[in-house]
Amino acid sequence: MANPWRGEVALTIDGVPQVMRLTLGALAELEAALENGSLVALVERFEGGNFTTRDVLALIVAGLRGGGWQGRAADLMAAEIEGGPMAAARAAAELLARAFMLPNDGGNG
Repeated sequence: MANPWRGEVALTIDGVPQVMRLTLGALAELEAALENGSLVALVERFEGGNFTTRDVLALIVAGLRGGGWQGRAADLMAAEIEGGPMAAARAAAELLARAFMLPNDGGNG
């Protein structure tokens, strides 16, 4: 089970529940994988609804790695994500938000 206070988000992939978390190492890997700028630019794309499937995949991979997963992005290309692409996008956005939310913030700005 994912712990939101640790910044964790759950996602079921190929019928197996996974816990994602953006650790500092995962964030560094994510930023290196981004084709369009920095993490700030990524946050802005998600806030504006202008993110790409590449953004979602990069976030999912980074979050899975932060959660201890040893796979690669290519491993997810044929994977079945419970809830489909929209669930993946929601999980990616939630993961990004939790990574930068202050503990006493509660998500209310």
